[in-house]
Amino acid sequence: MRLAALSRQHNQSLLVKMAAAVKRKYSDSDDEEENEPTRRVRGGSDARSRHCPYLDTINRSLLDFDFEKLCSVSLSHLNVYACLVCGKYFQGRGQKSHAYTHSVQVDHHVFLNLHTLKFYCLPDNYEVIDSSLDDIKYVLNPTFTTDHIEQLDGSSKLSRAYDSTMYLPGIVGLNNIKANDYCNVVLQALSHVSPLRDYFLQEENYKDIKRPPGDIMFLIVQRFGELMRKLWNPRNFKAHVSPHEMLQAVVLCSKKRFQITEQGDPIDFLSWFLNAMHASLGGNKKVMSSSVGKVFRGTMKIYSRQLITKDDTGEAKVSEGSEKEAEKGPETVTTSPFMYLTLDLPPPPLFQDEYEQNIIPQVPLANLLAKFNGETEKEYKSYKDSTLKRFELTRLPPYLILYVKRFTKNNFYVEKNPTIVTFPVKNIDLREYLSKDPEIQKKHPNTTYDLIANIVHDGLPGAGKGTYRVHIYHKGSGQWYEMQDLHVADILPQMITLSESYIQIWELRKDQTSDADITADS
Repeated sequence: MRLAALSRQHNQSLLVKMAAAVKRKYSDSDDEEENEPTRRVRGGSDARSRHCPYLDTINRSLLDFDFEKLCSVSLSHLNVYACLVCGKYFQGRGQKSHAYTHSVQVDHHVFLNLHTLKFYCLPDNYEVIDSSLDDIKYVLNPTFTTDHIEQLDGSSKLSRAYDSTMYLPGIVGLNNIKANDYCNVVLQALSHVSPLRDYFLQEENYKDIKRPPGDIMFLIVQRFGELMRKLWNPRNFKAHVSPHEMLQAVVLCSKKRFQITEQGDPIDFLSWFLNAMHASLGGNKKVMSSSVGKVFRGTMKIYSRQLITKDDTGEAKVSEGSEKEAEKGPETVTTSPFMYLTLDLPPPPLFQDEYEQNIIPQVPLANLLAKFNGETEKEYKSYKDSTLKRFELTRLPPYLILYVKRFTKNNFYVEKNPTIVTFPVKNIDLREYLSKDPEIQKKHPNTTYDLIANIVHDGLPGAGKGTYRVHIYHKGSGQWYEMQDLHVADILPQMITLSESYIQIWELRKDQTSDADITADS
């Protein structure tokens, strides 16, 4: 019996040793790393930690923290270090780790832990403490104080990148990895919505929001916050930003509905993105339930009635004919929230002018907005019924998104309506489209909007054929800029109205806005 017990004990000991060996071999944080404090820094007094001889080998021009934090060898995202000499990412720093091996083979010695933001010298494996490295830490994780955020919209101060390029914080290009220009224009436009930007510039605003276990949707909130801080970073090493991590999160959270390699529709992406962020931030059907809802959500009343005709037998049936041939059924009223308003363009002319060239028609924005005056009716047909609808706005959001419906799909191909929409870039009043209810009117003492972003489609319709660009108004400088991926140039406001506008973001005038206008919850 004793021999059997000893045998079992011996076998268990062997199993424990084997498990420990496997753990040492495959663990993302090596045992050498766990036992480093005695070799690293003793109470911060180690002279090497404050006088590292390899700091002059750091090459800031090669550092790029915009890409996904993956080891370039093992492709693991755990315990990743950046080599500050060549810019590559490696896993671990203990002996036999990829970072340790890289330091010995290539003679690169200074590394940064991308999670803890601590610097280390390998293979000696001691922590480096030096204030000259603070700029690298800030580029990896920019932080903004409340005072700094309050000054953003009033500052026109230029910043200097490491390569001496001058740039304006907030007006920096975004890399087009392959076919993600449709995402870039939306992200650029949202980065200039002040309340949304200010909310995401401070991570403590949303990091403690509780989400269900296993929920991955909160990842887009975290990545959007990181992107906002990089776009507005006044101490960038370069005058552009790569949205790689943001787009990776979009692909994952949308279940590959939106891709980096295939061009999509900005309005589809914008609608999904805002609703996903609204839900991830704890939003619900109430308008004011999240920071996204507070900024963009309005409400409207929809008046609907079916068109009904009678056949030869005298039985009622849904009309497929014109309104004159049909009787209007009883009217129903529903209240619906919205993130954006869809504007319908009139059909383009079918004939050519006397010079045998296609006429490019123009239509004022006010004509398109008449859809929401509560009086204009429009017929909506489906395969089984036909309905007359009219719309009436009951709450105007602080930031109003307008979507000009330019593309229509038939059974064969996608058609584009090239009609130019004419509009002023300032002082557009939406009072006449608001409900005449005195209570609603009282909650909206001001209804005047200014344009802050204008997304444009150029070229032919269809995936991969056209391109997107965005016009952005920078409040600090009072200047308009045209941005298309990495291309950034100033533009006259008169040129904006000549483009084929697709999506616009309008800001409610703050000089006349009251608290009731922002806090009203219909």
